[in-house]
This record gives sequence, structure tokens and C-alpha cells, in this order.
Amino acid sequence: MECTWEPPRRRIAIFRALKLGDMLCAIPALRAIRSGFPEGEIVLIGLPWTREFVARYSWLDGFREFPGFPGLPEQEPQLELLPSFFEQIRAERFDLAIQLHGSGAISNRIIAQFGARITAGFYQWGSPCPNPFTFLPFPERGLESRRLLSLVKYLKLPVVDESLEFPISQDDIFKSRLIICDQNLSPNGYICVHGGASVPERRWPLERFAVVADAFASRGFTVFLTGTAAEAGLTNAIAQAMRYPAINLAGRTPLGPLAALLAGARLLLCNDTGVSHLAAALRVPSVVISTGENPDRWAPADRHLHRVLCHDSGVTVGEVVAEAKALLSSRQRLSRTARSATPNDTVTA
Repeated sequence: MECTWEPPRRRIAIFRALKLGDMLCAIPALRAIRSGFPEGEIVLIGLPWTREFVARYSWLDGFREFPGFPGLPEQEPQLELLPSFFEQIRAERFDLAIQLHGSGAISNRIIAQFGARITAGFYQWGSPCPNPFTFLPFPERGLESRRLLSLVKYLKLPVVDESLEFPISQDDIFKSRLIICDQNLSPNGYICVHGGASVPERRWPLERFAVVADAFASRGFTVFLTGTAAEAGLTNAIAQAMRYPAINLAGRTPLGPLAALLAGARLLLCNDTGVSHLAAALRVPSVVISTGENPDRWAPADRHLHRVLCHDSGVTVGEVVAEAKALLSSRQRLSRTARSATPNDTVTA
């Protein structure tokens, strides 16, 4: 059905209460919503950690902390806070609430409680459609960022581009340099190895990460092992399994300094998790070990800069090393070409 709605222009709430990778995949849609409402006040409703995320983007105007909800796995719901949360959101009298959280099985019940004049979003195939002019069946195929953009296009909002972005502040750079200056870095530069993932089933065996890390440490690269404080056990296990020394940064790099550190890396090796989308946003070459059908939805869009490996039989160490070497070689060739180009030359990737 052709969408023929008249969008409001004042206050817009966007609901997406998810983790880092999910939020980065929403950047193209969020940017398009700002483009469609240049004078509007756009507020994102999400998990507590998202407050810092929202503060990085000048085209988001505010943040409201979501206390969780039964059936949503991202955090344990604080049921005692839900009545006051919904009351406060209704009191804000949003003109439009957009559900970017997913298929709508649970999330449409949540935004219905926001009291917005108009609601929009996705709904499940076969389920009742809340509003045929503003709700779209959730796409069953495609990259997550493009699934979200399908709703933006349905609402007749202008899509700027499909790229991810993550602003890095001077404070982030300063903090990352403090970490780097404490180390004796190789002239070849450094690579980052991120062996964690919030879902254990998405983790490639730690001993394989150790073998791959050794392959590049033996070639003269400094190896940084990154992860959250909760993942310290994983990074310790990788470090202990390695034959060469590595620098274990688990718990030492909050999101901003981690991004600044990653921005200077020659390469990222990781699981299919949030840091892979951070590398995509920063244009840092990566090899991503994925599981199941995840690449159909969660792989970076640029398959030249980001090599995604996924097999039912499992990904081998040799495959990861080969893809990583190919990435490093291609980047070196591009760098040499760029340095030797004259002002009249055109350099292409």
C-alpha cells in the first residue's frame, strides 16, 4: 500500500533498546530521520549505556533510559520502574514514535504505551498491522541497516547514504594515546584481536584466536587483545595460549578510547559482535568469524574491506590468516599508490 501520511514536524521518539552493534547498524536510518525532520526534536529511547552513544551524534537531541520489558533479552527488566517510565514518556506528548527495535512482536506493545500522536515501525508478517500507512512488515532478508532503511523509505523520508559512522572526540584520542605510549610498539604497527562476544555461541575458539595472533606477532606486529572487563577471562586465555607476547587491554578501554585505538589499527580480528560494526564505521580492515545465518543480516556492507568467514563445518585458522594477509597486502598496495600519486592522479580502492 502506498504510504500517504502527513508526518509531524515537532517531537519524535525513536525506540531501539539494543546493544552496540545493533545501534551502529541503525545509524543510516537515524541519520535519514534527522534529514526528514531537520527542525524536529529527536529523542532516542534505549538501554542505559546508550546515553553516551547518543551524546556523540549532533543530530540526536536527547535520550530517555528504558528500564527493560518482559520478553526482551537485552537487560533484566526493572518492573517497578515501568509504570513511571510510561507515565513520563506520555507526559512528553511526542508527535511521532518510531519503532526501530525489530519485528514488533513485543516492541509494538511498548511504543503503544508512549501515547504519541502517530506511531510507526515494523510488524510481523501475519500479525495485525497497527497502521497500514506507517507500519511495514519486517523484512525477512537483507542486512540489518538496509532492513531499517526500508521503513525510512516507506515513510517517504530522504535516505542520505548507507554508511556507518562513529565520532571520536579529542578526549578519546588522548586516552588511547596514553595506552599506546605505555607500550613498545612495533614499527609495523599493531593489530587488535577481540575474542569476546555477548553470546557464547558466537565465539570462535580462543585457542584459534591465539594461533592467528601468533601468526602476526611473529611477523612483527604488536598485538592488542581488546575486550570488556567482563571478558578479561577470555583475553587472559588468549594471552596464555600465545607463544608471543600480547598486550591485554580487557577492561581498560571504554567505548570512545577503544574506537580511537581501533582507528589506528592495521587490522581487526573478531567474532560477529559489536566491535565488527565499530570497525565498519571507522573503515578499519577486519576479518570477522561469523556463525549460522548471521552474515545475511549482520555482516559489514563492504565485503572488500571486511572479510566475513562463516561455514557450517567451522572456520579454520588457515582461512583467517589467509584473509588477514590479503587485507594487509591490499592496504599496503593502496597506501603505496596514494603516496606516489601526483595531484593529477586518481587513486581508487
